[in-house]
Amino acid sequence: MRPTILSCAVTGTFPTRAHNENLPVTPEEIAGASIDAARAGAAICHIHVRDPQTGRPSMALEYYREVMRRIRESDVDLIVNLTTGPGGRYVPDPEDPAKAAPATTLTNARIRTEHVVELKPEMCTLDLNTMWFGGGAVINHPDSVREMAGRIYAAGVKPELEVFDTGDIKLAKALIADGTLRLPALFQLVMGVDYGMPATPQALAFFQSILPQECEWAAFGASRMAYPMLAQAFLLGGHCRIGMEDTVYLSRGVKTPDNAALVEKSVKLIDLLGGRVARVAEARDILKLPG
Repeated sequence: MRPTILSCAVTGTFPTRAHNENLPVTPEEIAGASIDAARAGAAICHIHVRDPQTGRPSMALEYYREVMRRIRESDVDLIVNLTTGPGGRYVPDPEDPAKAAPATTLTNARIRTEHVVELKPEMCTLDLNTMWFGGGAVINHPDSVREMAGRIYAAGVKPELEVFDTGDIKLAKALIADGTLRLPALFQLVMGVDYGMPATPQALAFFQSILPQECEWAAFGASRMAYPMLAQAFLLGGHCRIGMEDTVYLSRGVKTPDNAALVEKSVKLIDLLGGRVARVAEARDILKLPG
């Protein structure tokens, strides 16, 4: 059995310290959480940044720079996967839905990928979903996705294709057919988000079955389904993801002390199921990373 790549999504955008006081917020904390997660067994760390003062999600290049600098200056090898998800949200004004409410972040492909172009991580996400998600409409229209993909590939970075429903996979296939996306692709199946894929074994088996054949794939479940879907992804031959972006609990009623504890539990679970997690060099080989 080949090794399973384990990713850690260390902070995301939706959890706050009100959910778990141990959530990493500052660039120093996010970099430290990534390094500790790698030491615990994660080959990849998926990274968002936040405003250090407010804890709110941020797109500031300076925060990404500091996180990347701290990781690269450490003695730990890991694959960095930066998000490009922020900048895709439209919140309609209640009085005039044609106008954007203040919470809208929708912007252009250049701004959404500028940190990737400058910092050149080995990987970054590329969201293919257009859906109602978390109090707003997430919009990733095909022309924007094409431009983002072009900038990502030109920087020598491999995109992780985040898909939330069947239409996202159909879009991915169309973008592969027209040359926008390159094979072998890497898909991340996002399970358990409202109005997207349900976090069930039946749904995961179906969605995995309609992916392009020349691809690697991983899956994760949101909130209380994080560990059940991690196990299901492993059993179906996929790769796995865990982290405080996805769950702030280590077990029922027990908040996790950090991301590393979530990773350690995942490593044990994969081992108990008869597998083993991939080392970083193995993950690079499996994913055929450009570098």
